Amino acid sequence: MLSELERLGTLAAVAEAMHLTGPGVSMQLSALERELGMQLTERRGRGLVLTPAGRVVASHGRLLGEQLLLAEHEIDALRDGTAGHYRLAAFPSAARSIVADLWADLLLANGPTIELNTAEPEGALRAVLDGSIDLAIVHSYSNVPRQIPANVHVTAIGSEPVKVAVPSGDVHGSTVELRTLAARTWIAPSRQRTCFDMVERACGLAGFRPNIVAETDDFDVQLALVRAGVGVALVPQLALDRAPDGVTVLQPHTSIERHLYVATRSELGNDPGVSRITEALTAATVAHLSERRDNTRQRRGRERAGRRPL
Repeated sequence: MLSELERLGTLAAVAEAMHLTGPGVSMQLSALERELGMQLTERRGRGLVLTPAGRVVASHGRLLGEQLLLAEHEIDALRDGTAGHYRLAAFPSAARSIVADLWADLLLANGPTIELNTAEPEGALRAVLDGSIDLAIVHSYSNVPRQIPANVHVTAIGSEPVKVAVPSGDVHGSTVELRTLAARTWIAPSRQRTCFDMVERACGLAGFRPNIVAETDDFDVQLALVRAGVGVALVPQLALDRAPDGVTVLQPHTSIERHLYVATRSELGNDPGVSRITEALTAATVAHLSERRDNTRQRRGRERAGRRPL
């Protein structure tokens, strides 16, 4: 009220601006003077002006008003999911594709800000539980279900096929029975990962135990080793955007899916920013997997054309 009096000049104007009565404003200013123990206003003619002390207090009132207005705007933005800072974890193939697209969209839309850590699902879920991460992109395989800890909420954002990567010219056609690859050497993720379990179970269902000669969690390395003729590998669709020339990607007769989820603590389930980021991740996942399928069809077309006799 004091800062408004300095700005507007009369009690009547202050009362009108603040939807109060003139006597009500006068009583509040008198109460403030008693609380501070100093005179903040003085009569000058028929009007009321601020004393030097009043002008100092009024300047703080303006700053407080501006801060309150800013707080109101930011709280409205938080309610809309357009503000806030969130810590996100994602496994590498999701980070370089889905999260990269999400981040670009958030920057253009001036949405909530994020920071990223790359982590495999096991570590990401632990980070969600201990509070060091707000959201995590995790996965499970159709042949290796994942146990979700209590107090963690997951939202499905998409599913991708797992393909068989073989050296080009090694296997013809667009599909393959895994049992026909029983005598081959295999490249797989490291043994502590669910991705390794996925490979072992897929081969086991096909009737053999894979002869694994190389283990790496980097699918780019796996594909490079396939190209070099080291062996064959099972690779999820998201990791195939960098499949090098010399590698053919086939669909296994018995399909394998990798299901993608956003995990967060149950307490954040109704957070507007978490909801907005999850929706954006879903859209980015759908777009990326659709693009990968189109690229795969085009690649197969080029490979078939290359095998036709002139």
